[in-house]
Amino acid sequence: MMSREWLLLTEMEKNTIASFHNDFPVKVGALAKAFGIVVKSSTLAAGISGEIKKDERSGYVIRVNRHDVKARQRFTLAHEIAHFLLHKDSIGDGIVDDILYRSSLSDTMEAQANRLAADILMPMPYVNKKMAELSQYREEERIEKVASLLEVSITALKYRLGK
Repeated sequence: MMSREWLLLTEMEKNTIASFHNDFPVKVGALAKAFGIVVKSSTLAAGISGEIKKDERSGYVIRVNRHDVKARQRFTLAHEIAHFLLHKDSIGDGIVDDILYRSSLSDTMEAQANRLAADILMPMPYVNKKMAELSQYREEERIEKVASLLEVSITALKYRLGK
C-alpha cells in the first residue's frame, strides 16, 4: 500500500517513480536526475544529512552528506526528492534536514517527505514479495536480508513494516 502522499503526485510523477521500481535497489540518484535535480555528495555541517535548494543556473540541487553511511544517504536523497515533489513552493532558499529529518518546515511536511521517501525506496509490493520468499528465515533475519537488498537501514524497513 502506498502512502497518502503518493496520491498527491501527478500521474507523470507516479509513472516516473514506478519506472524505477523494476530493479532493486532503486537507483535513487538516477530518479533525481529524471526529475531534473542535480545531486551532489558534500561535506555538510555536523548533524546535517541533506538539503535541497533552488539554483538559478541548474534548477534544483540536492546535497547529501558524504560522511553518512550509504543507507542514510539513500534515504536522505529520497527524502529530499519527496520535498521537491510535495513542497516545491516551500523550498525557497532551501530546506536543510538534520539527522532526524527535521528542518524549518513543519513536522507534518517532514513526516510527509519521510512517507514518500519510503514509497520510493521500499515499495510494499516488492517488500511483501521478498518477505514471503524468505519465509524459511525468522522475521528478524528476513528484515535484515530485505533491508540489505533495498540498501536501506533495518530501522527504516521495520518502520515501513509497522514494527
